[in-house]
Amino acid sequence: MTAILETNNLVKKFGDFTAVNRVTFSIEEGEIFSLLGPNGAGKTTTISMLSGLLKPTSGDALICGFSITNESLKARELIGIVPQEIALYNALSARENLMFWGKMYGMGGSLLKDRVSEVLEQVGMTEKADKKVETYSGGMKRRVNIGVGLLHKPKLIFMDEPTVGIDPQSRRAILDAVKELNQSGMTVLYTTHYMEEAQELSDRVGIIDHGELIATGTQKELTTMVGEHDLLRVNISEEQNVEVLLQELRELPGVLKVSTTDHQVILMVPEAEDFLAPVVTCANDAGIKIQSVEFQEPNLEAVFLNLTGRALRD
Repeated sequence: MTAILETNNLVKKFGDFTAVNRVTFSIEEGEIFSLLGPNGAGKTTTISMLSGLLKPTSGDALICGFSITNESLKARELIGIVPQEIALYNALSARENLMFWGKMYGMGGSLLKDRVSEVLEQVGMTEKADKKVETYSGGMKRRVNIGVGLLHKPKLIFMDEPTVGIDPQSRRAILDAVKELNQSGMTVLYTTHYMEEAQELSDRVGIIDHGELIATGTQKELTTMVGEHDLLRVNISEEQNVEVLLQELRELPGVLKVSTTDHQVILMVPEAEDFLAPVVTCANDAGIKIQSVEFQEPNLEAVFLNLTGRALRD
């Protein structure tokens, strides 16, 4: 396959702070490549450099062979961008927003009108196309936001956490739309901190944390890195202090990693069922009330925990 995007040691510094550190990866034409990492990992900064919004401190990237540093205008013509923030005018309708942004792309006349109608159909917004954006749900706004990035028929689309802050039904619609776009031939760079999204959508995944790309590969390649280990999720109430429990769990023989996030304690263990009773005993000793326990087989979150020692959504 042909690489449509190649990054080479991308670095972005803000003063003494390094937001992205020597990130290198490639995306093949026709695939969905996900950058998976927690908030603050460097995903949006990477997207911003690739789309020309930020100049790299050092390094470069090629989009269809065009350098983002030396041939930025040609590179930008080939990409569509779906930013994390909604880039729409609330007082305009979806159709009016798409017409406006189409003109910004240099489109016009009947070709633009026809393309707007095509995109509205593509993102499932034809019926609501002439209602003001301010009347839309968060998910509907996200779909129109995707439509803006598709107007000029880009070769590659960047989607920066497009499901943040929306309801489950809208999230489902957007994930389905991403898959449909890919099936129609669109190459997608997708960023997320949701392990489930990366697992469902991606041909390959890049795991990023603290500005560094620490692993890339197919899901099968990545999960083999943690072997046959399971995840044991212990759900607790928000108000409980888990520091004592974390310390006791880390001392249990056989426990590989322990972390906490979203009112959960997450353990990486060889066999989850074998650790249920010891975990309950540790919780009782620490005065922690367990609400529920979940078992999971090796997945991308286990990979992240294994590589970083912390949960994906700290």
